[in-house]
Amino acid sequence: MDTLSFKTISANKETAKKEWVVIDASDQVVGRLCSKVAKLIRGKYKPNFTPHVDCGDNVIIINAAKVVFTGKKETDKVYTRYTGYPGGQRFNTPAELRKRPDGPERIIRHAVKGMLPKGPLGRSLLDNLYVYNGTEHKHEAQKPKAIDINQYK
Repeated sequence: MDTLSFKTISANKETAKKEWVVIDASDQVVGRLCSKVAKLIRGKYKPNFTPHVDCGDNVIIINAAKVVFTGKKETDKVYTRYTGYPGGQRFNTPAELRKRPDGPERIIRHAVKGMLPKGPLGRSLLDNLYVYNGTEHKHEAQKPKAIDINQYK
């Protein structure tokens, strides 16, 4: 038996083939969309996935303002943040966040961040996510390909 033909290929920063993809978030459920986006950013859908390397794609999400929550999460879910000062705990619901200019971006970024690994790798992976409220984005030079996120599991 030729054992040389069964080498496990481990990707590194130089050999990882990163692509640019555009995802339309219109009428997508936030959690289901973000779990698939986190897998894309991580590179889990690629055959040469390596856990400790950034081998995922750069993801552009358009129409972030049109994402939906199921049930009563729009009004009952609470996002908590802390300003760093005594008594500085702040609470927001998704309905309140949507009124802010960067609200839909914060909703999606928060959900994806929770699904990425914790630590230096997860923090650097989050830089591969670009979220826009409308249909316009500034990454045409990278020639991103539009994908249907519903075809992924």
